[in-house]
Amino acid sequence: QVQLVESGGGLVQAGGSLRLSCAASGSIFKLNAMGWYRQAPGKRRELVARMTSGGTTGYADSVKGRFTISRENAKNTVYLQMNSLEPEDAATYYCNADIVPSGSYIGPINYWGQGTQVTVSS
Repeated sequence: QVQLVESGGGLVQAGGSLRLSCAASGSIFKLNAMGWYRQAPGKRRELVARMTSGGTTGYADSVKGRFTISRENAKNTVYLQMNSLEPEDAATYYCNADIVPSGSYIGPINYWGQGTQVTVSS
């Protein structure tokens, strides 16, 4: 059974930094794109950053220049380094990944983590 487990959320002052981690575990044949989404109360879930298995990245305009996504393929882990945090960045951050489970004949399946809370005080 494949699962994504996030860590690294917490409370930080505006202007501060946090690093989120997400590790994929289970019977994984191939790990394709991985990324981070966030959802603030009363708002829709939105893409923050995404990285393909080949290293191509994409960012939401609101985080460009402040957030950096990276991955460590040997550990099936994706990171989100968040700098210069703003109160508007406060949300629950969710890891997302396209994974081909071992023994799968249907191609990649999209998985979500349980979410990690990021709170930014002004």
